[in-house]
Amino acid sequence: MKHIILSLGLAAFAVSPYPVFAESTFDKVKVEAGETLFYSECRRCHAPDSTDPSYGPPLDNILGRAAGTVEGYEYSEALAGSGIVWTPAALRAWMEDNDGFMPGTKMRHVGIEDRTVQDFILAYLGSISAQ
Repeated sequence: MKHIILSLGLAAFAVSPYPVFAESTFDKVKVEAGETLFYSECRRCHAPDSTDPSYGPPLDNILGRAAGTVEGYEYSEALAGSGIVWTPAALRAWMEDNDGFMPGTKMRHVGIEDRTVQDFILAYLGSISAQ
């Protein structure tokens, strides 16, 4: 009998609106945490908006963009000629070890090795990229 009650409870929960609410809340928290981490780890060189001045190229619309293509920024030959597109996997590899991922880049090594921190920053970058 306990199993039937548990099964009914789980079935009711599965069709309720609460899982959707929890998912959007979780996504919102990830983006907010990612924004905080972005400003802590990345903002000293990169702006989140192309209208905001920065030392490095701005990172709005980074997801899906070809590397080395922001107009007006002087990229290293290595990055400009790489042919890569900034996917979540490429950005994760870059955050973890940009020197190893792209030898010859002029960006200093960052080394964000914590995958959870990477996930949060990626969530934020996704939120400032065109969908």
